[in-house]
Amino acid sequence: MAIDPSQFHPHNVADTCAVWNVLSSQLLYSAARDAGCGFCLTSFVRYECLIKSRKKEDKHDQELQRRLNTAVQQKQIESYSIDIGDLQEVIVLENRKRVSKGELSSIAFAKKTRQAFLTDDQGARKLADLSLDRRMVQTTPHLFGWLFFQGKLLDGDKQTVIDQHKEVGRPLEKYFEQMYGTALSYRLMALIPCAVNAE
Repeated sequence: MAIDPSQFHPHNVADTCAVWNVLSSQLLYSAARDAGCGFCLTSFVRYECLIKSRKKEDKHDQELQRRLNTAVQQKQIESYSIDIGDLQEVIVLENRKRVSKGELSSIAFAKKTRQAFLTDDQGARKLADLSLDRRMVQTTPHLFGWLFFQGKLLDGDKQTVIDQHKEVGRPLEKYFEQMYGTALSYRLMALIPCAVNAE
C-alpha cells in the first residue's frame, strides 16, 4: 500500500530501529516535536536501545544512546512497561514473522493505547498489519514526507536531514529521497483545486 504523506498520526510507539532513525537527525526530531508528534517506548525497547550488550558498539551507537538518554531525562520520550496479557495476541502471530520482543511489545502497546506503531523493519510492519489498522503502522520516511507536506520542513532542509542521518550510520537515505518526491507530488495535488477555484 502506498504511503500517503498528507496523513500522519502524531502519537507513536517506536521500536528500536525507528527510535534510532528519528533521533539520527536533530532537525528531523525537532521538526517532528514542533509539529506536535510524540514518541514513546516500551521497556523492552528501552532495554534493547540502552542496556542490551552488543557484539560491536561504535561511536554512532554511543551518540544515538546519548541522544536517547537526553530525551528520556527531559521526558520528551517516555518508556512504559506492559504485562504478558498485553503481549498474548501478538505472541500468537510471532511464529509468522521473525521480530524482536521490542517490536512485539511496541505493537501490543500501540494497540492497547490506540497509538500508531512506528517501525522501519519490514517484518514488523507486516506483523503489525495483522494486528492494527494499516493507517496506524508508520515509518520514519513517512514522518519525513509528512513534515515536508505540512511545511514543517522546507526544501532546503532535505539534505541537512539526510546528511545528519548518514553521519550516525543510518540507512534510510534512499527512502527519504523517495518520500520527499512523493510529498512534493501530494502538495502539488493539494494546491491544484485551490488554483482552479481561484479562477
